[in-house]
Amino acid sequence: MLTKYRSSYDMDNDKLHGDGSFMGHLPPHGVLGYIIVPCFLLALIWNEGFEAFEILWAFSIYLEAVAILPQLFMLQKTKEGEAFTLLYIFCVGAYRGLYIINWIYRYFTEKHYWQPLVWVSGVVQTLLYADFFYYYWIALRDGAKFQLPG
Repeated sequence: MLTKYRSSYDMDNDKLHGDGSFMGHLPPHGVLGYIIVPCFLLALIWNEGFEAFEILWAFSIYLEAVAILPQLFMLQKTKEGEAFTLLYIFCVGAYRGLYIINWIYRYFTEKHYWQPLVWVSGVVQTLLYADFFYYYWIALRDGAKFQLPG
């Protein structure tokens, strides 16, 4: 995250990072201001127990839910993506969707299975992928190139 790979980095379309760095121009720009700090603050507020391990665990759950945002923002800006990038985004989103099925199963088969922090984060993460899933499915169904509208 601290190194730019110039062969694949597109500064013209990367508006989340401001100048392309970890911090962006000034906070709250960049990944630090828009993703990492809010996730950490949320972890301080909503966690399983106010202990260092629990706060860091909650932080990792929240961060996982929104870590794809820079990629989705770039995809929205360019309106298209490379095949491997699109497949990666689809697989990461599908994995989270399968987790939701697992949580439903566990809720009905295990006594005292209750993890609202994980469930809410997982549903938020899956909803972030909804638009992408729709257009990815349309492209696969029609045998066409992936293209976002606009």
